[in-house]
Amino acid sequence: MKKYFLLVAITALTFTGLNAQELGLRFGGYDGANVAIDGVFSAGQFSRIHADVSFWNGGMGIDALWDFIYKPLGEEAFNWYVGAGPYLGFGNSNFDLGIKGEIGLEYRFNFPMALGIDWRPGLEIVDNTKFWGGGFGLNVRYVFGE
Repeated sequence: MKKYFLLVAITALTFTGLNAQELGLRFGGYDGANVAIDGVFSAGQFSRIHADVSFWNGGMGIDALWDFIYKPLGEEAFNWYVGAGPYLGFGNSNFDLGIKGEIGLEYRFNFPMALGIDWRPGLEIVDNTKFWGGGFGLNVRYVFGE
């Protein structure tokens, strides 16, 4: 229990220290869990880091995806994005390392909230080698500074 409290504290301090522009939850299939802490950090005008931390029975998962943002829908509030990056999962006796891709659509409201849907297929490389195409999710985030 102390390990998980320490991991939650480190995660919260990391999100706070990196000045997240958006912070919230991701609901959906995700590294053995159905809910993850979801954060977005700006990396330029048209790119960002989309990071998630999830906890499940005896384990923890971390994603850090580099997203490129596109606005082809003509309205400022709609964005679609595509990206990829590493993920790490560890638990009672396992260690997973791999790559995830992401494609999603989000809407930023006139008040400080963003709502999005995405798909994250993945390729696990270390402990086992396998591909999975699940990983559909709903993101609900608070937008700081708006």
